[in-house]
Amino acid sequence: MPHTFPVAGAVELAVVERSGFIESRHAGAAVVLAPDGTVATTLGEADALILPRSSLKPLQALAFLSAGASLEGEKLALSTASHTGTDRHVSVARAILEQAGLDEDALACPAAWPEDRSARDELVRELGSPARIRMNCSGKHAAMLLTCTTNGWDVEGYLDPKHPLQVHIREVVERLTGERVAATAVDGCGAPIFAITLIGLARAVHRVATSSETSPFALHRNAGALVRAVRENPWAIDGPGMDDTIVIERLGVFAKGGAEGVMVMTAPDGTTVALKMLDGSGRAAAAVALRLLERAGALQTSAVDDTTAALSLSVSGGGSTVGAIRPVF
Repeated sequence: MPHTFPVAGAVELAVVERSGFIESRHAGAAVVLAPDGTVATTLGEADALILPRSSLKPLQALAFLSAGASLEGEKLALSTASHTGTDRHVSVARAILEQAGLDEDALACPAAWPEDRSARDELVRELGSPARIRMNCSGKHAAMLLTCTTNGWDVEGYLDPKHPLQVHIREVVERLTGERVAATAVDGCGAPIFAITLIGLARAVHRVATSSETSPFALHRNAGALVRAVRENPWAIDGPGMDDTIVIERLGVFAKGGAEGVMVMTAPDGTTVALKMLDGSGRAAAAVALRLLERAGALQTSAVDDTTAALSLSVSGGGSTVGAIRPVF
């Protein structure tokens, strides 16, 4: 059975410092691609297999578009999101379902409480309960259902790896990564997730993030539209105060974090980072990606410093800040 890269293939990427004492260390692997797509830097085993988790969503969203789903603006951004379940997110997800002629009962993702604290507290006060539409992948699932109805595919069983939708997504993933899927697993939302190499993920995201809406090729035009939708609607892809939303708003990067410590990020000049934390913690992933882009000359140090300060990287003790989570670069 394929598995993620071994401990021997990891390098230290970040540390947790408390009162001057290094309390924890995050090891992993990363790859940096230059604006032209060539490999600029590798840290650890960049050709090891990983499960990209939600960092695969831009590729899945591109598959929806290439299959004819009509998505643009905030709907398109939400289709590639791991959102926090605010009322605004839910409204857009419902609009996608309405476009498909379906309601929330068609969603096959698990029911969940909103990840946004204010939205969750309000739902509790209203004596609400977990709902599928509040789950962070509901936008992707709504877009999957829209793709099915657009093509006349059965909406029942749309998460089955053999369903025409998932077969098409897999083909798009293989086309963009330039490699065969090594294994198929079940993601947290119930959808198939494909094992690919970290460098394959980087190449795919680079191709998406550097595409032009004026390209003669439909796949690249769709990719350009996807990236624009995310950059124009950073609130949709994550949520208030969340890492992806913050870095997109402040730096104009294209970013998509995934569970178990995965992160992809492309700077405006096309420089692209993909990384995986071996321990599965994503708390340092955005900061590490930003520093790698800075080190590659794609982002200014002052801008990275300001943005990193807005991320949740402080270590608390006794009600005060006594340290920080920080990249080792």
